[in-house]
Amino acid sequence: MKVAIFNNDVENSQATTKQLTSALKKHDIEINNDTPDVVVTVGGDGTLLGAFQAYVDQIDHVRFVGLHTGHLGFYTDWLSAELDQLVESLIHDNGQKVTYPLLDMTVLYDSGEQYHFLALNEAAIKQPMGTLVADIYLGGKLFERFRGDGIAVATPTGSTAYSKSNGGAVLHPQLPAIQMSEIASINNRVFRTLGSPLIVPAGQKIIMKPKSNRFLVMYDQSDIKGHEITELRFKVAAQQVHFAAYRHVDFWQRVHNAFISDIES
Repeated sequence: MKVAIFNNDVENSQATTKQLTSALKKHDIEINNDTPDVVVTVGGDGTLLGAFQAYVDQIDHVRFVGLHTGHLGFYTDWLSAELDQLVESLIHDNGQKVTYPLLDMTVLYDSGEQYHFLALNEAAIKQPMGTLVADIYLGGKLFERFRGDGIAVATPTGSTAYSKSNGGAVLHPQLPAIQMSEIASINNRVFRTLGSPLIVPAGQKIIMKPKSNRFLVMYDQSDIKGHEITELRFKVAAQQVHFAAYRHVDFWQRVHNAFISDIES
């Protein structure tokens, strides 16, 4: 088995990476950052999102494991103090995995060019200055004209991030769906949107046609300037992300740990 290590620049993460590298070599586990079978991230949730984008072209066969150097994150199952147990799990790996849905985003330009992106967490279209105006199409037909600060489109795992702060539902990742939520929409007698988050199943698209080019498209930890973008399309991706299920934490337990873990049962 080939293992890649993807870490952030925090001192604690770098020290943990050195320990992990040494332990893997001690047990003759090949470290291969080019074509790995398993990617171990050392840092936090942001580090895992960075690793996902770094290996997005290999996600069909790569599995991820998150090693947190602080407290447990939403995507990370292991603490740095549990490094020895993680190495034991890698030694006895048998290909076990848990899969989650991804967001498929297509960006179309007025030149006719189009580019395809995948996101593990979410995409957000925001207008830094002024009001974002965009037509939203569902089922191939115009659904509404949005006016406000922006729109977020999230995967089930990403539903606990920006989408949740917008009043969206928390979706279990066994549901192959994406969720669109509004960011500070304008609703009055003249302008009107549904105002509620929308959950769109696999096989359907959310199409957004912006009316200006001063917006920014952000997905996971990357961004695209809205200049000359004429259309954005969102759907549940055909691909999925795979996590090594050595002791993969149940989704609802992750939600509990992230938001309400200090409440006594």
